[in-house]
Amino acid sequence: MAHQNQTRYTFSEVKKVTKRFKDRLGQGGFGSVYKGQFANGVPVAVKMLENSKSDGEEFMNEVATIGRIHHANVVRLLGFCSDGTRRALIYEFMPNGSLEKYIFAHESDIFQELLAPNKMLEIASGIARGIEYLHQGCNQRILHFDIKPHNILLGYSFNPKISDFGLAKLCTRDHSIVTLTAARGTMGYIAPELYYRNFGRISSKSDVYSFGMLVLEMVSGRRNSGPWIENQNEVYIPEWIHEKISTEQELESSREMAQEEKDAVRKLAIVALWCIQWNPKNRPSMPKVLNMLTGTLQSLTMPPKPFVSSPGHPMPQIS
Repeated sequence: MAHQNQTRYTFSEVKKVTKRFKDRLGQGGFGSVYKGQFANGVPVAVKMLENSKSDGEEFMNEVATIGRIHHANVVRLLGFCSDGTRRALIYEFMPNGSLEKYIFAHESDIFQELLAPNKMLEIASGIARGIEYLHQGCNQRILHFDIKPHNILLGYSFNPKISDFGLAKLCTRDHSIVTLTAARGTMGYIAPELYYRNFGRISSKSDVYSFGMLVLEMVSGRRNSGPWIENQNEVYIPEWIHEKISTEQELESSREMAQEEKDAVRKLAIVALWCIQWNPKNRPSMPKVLNMLTGTLQSLTMPPKPFVSSPGHPMPQIS
């Protein structure tokens, strides 16, 4: 399979690029990521895929897919290695790490600055543009299935880029319903239809749900733990936010906010609550999400309350 722009590296070249895996940036579900540098000085992130039991064909397929994506809000794949059983993906290096560390690091100044409401709106819109491109802009529709703060990397000016296509699924443009044999994704961000079939069919709306949860975490600074919380004193974030927004209360903020900033937070919350509607049909498509984020607050209507577990509606059991 020819790759127009993908450079293929041998394992010994990968060792050289990473100075023998000296600087480990992190660990994902699919292996470790190391910082590296090309001979011309360009910094890169090298993801070594451990336990890749799948055949080389599937891996090459993924390489070909991501290799074709050129979008400001999707991490660029610069090369790959498939040398015997050793597989690696070489990506552009993202100096500011993942969004996750900013959302849940309340104390730091960078958090206050980065997640000021207007910056939050900018970041959320960037992520939405990236997902919209995956769903609409490529000749094959790409469903990501693992949108969460950990998989959003931040570039030099904190421009957000979607990464980690380990769970992504390709489908043709006209065929947007996917059949999956097992739920994929991360608890707290997985759309209900992925593990509970009566909720609806699996489609690009499953990424919309995950995006909504990510935005709710941004505006609340709290981790969402899903509606089946063992500890009953914990709040179910979507419900808590819905309550605050519908009663015109402010979400807690440690600083004084101008009206424009309050509006930005409110807009983000309302859009996110639409995205996490239980029935996939009631969630907006990604282009619609973008319109809502860039439009006026006045044009948005309050979505119905997110599904809550009540005695009459036992929550799906997740084994």
